[in-house]
Amino acid sequence: MSLVLTLTLLLSVPLAHGAPRFYHHGWLRLLKEGDSCGECRLDMCPAAPSSCPAGVVLDECGCCKECGNVEGQICDPDGKQRFYGRCGEGLECGKDSSRTPEPQCMCLSGETVCGSDGRTYENECRLREASYGGAANLSVKQQGPCSTVPLISRAPRDLQNYTGNDIVFGCEVSAYPMAHLGWRKKGKETFLPGDDAHISVQVRGGPQRYGITGWLQIQGVTKSDEGVYTCYTRNAYGEAYASASLRVIDQDVTSSMMKVRVGSQTSNYLEEEEEEFYDDTEEGEDDGDYESGEYPE
Repeated sequence: MSLVLTLTLLLSVPLAHGAPRFYHHGWLRLLKEGDSCGECRLDMCPAAPSSCPAGVVLDECGCCKECGNVEGQICDPDGKQRFYGRCGEGLECGKDSSRTPEPQCMCLSGETVCGSDGRTYENECRLREASYGGAANLSVKQQGPCSTVPLISRAPRDLQNYTGNDIVFGCEVSAYPMAHLGWRKKGKETFLPGDDAHISVQVRGGPQRYGITGWLQIQGVTKSDEGVYTCYTRNAYGEAYASASLRVIDQDVTSSMMKVRVGSQTSNYLEEEEEEFYDDTEEGEDDGDYESGEYPE
């Protein structure tokens, strides 16, 4: 009866929307501990975990130590159920209706911080995860982001396309203070688009905080657009750049070559068919036995 009840509970548990970074193990708790906590026996507890991204917490019975749930992981509201587990250090279990209907662990401190390693973290909980993950002696250096030179988090990629088609280069940059982002083509001194009507540049904030994303679009590419394009970014602390090449294939020339190739293959095929049609001599037959006018009776 207990096994049937357990399986029924497992099938009735709603799945989380999306893919949380750490999946819950509530079904293990149900199978292992049953419906009640019982007497706490520390000698029966498993060894305390050696590495937990959100620190160590007591289990739902307040007895054994286990890894706390990290930010964004589904959790159990205090006193309401025992299935998903408790939130780790600096986190609380609550609902954010804009993301998912299930309760999730949320950081009590939502402000960006600068770590002693010179990296910017979304909040203290993210910094704490990095510290528990192996970054020794990591601490908060200052509130707010670290002041750094621009970092290109996603560089443009090499592209190739046929003449007449459109192409788009993309580039993502993170920096504080916010950086300027522009595009250049190798061999030209000025930033794009200049006075070229078929080239356009767009820049917006994001996708991450203190980040910007830029696009370079070329409409109806021609052979003259072929070359190397550079995403160039700078702020008061320095600059960074990344390049990608554009190869343009002449569509008219390619079509002509294909027609010539297909026409050549068709011609060869017809010649082979013609030879087979007119060559009716059987293999091994001796045509020299009879001369003209001499046939067997």
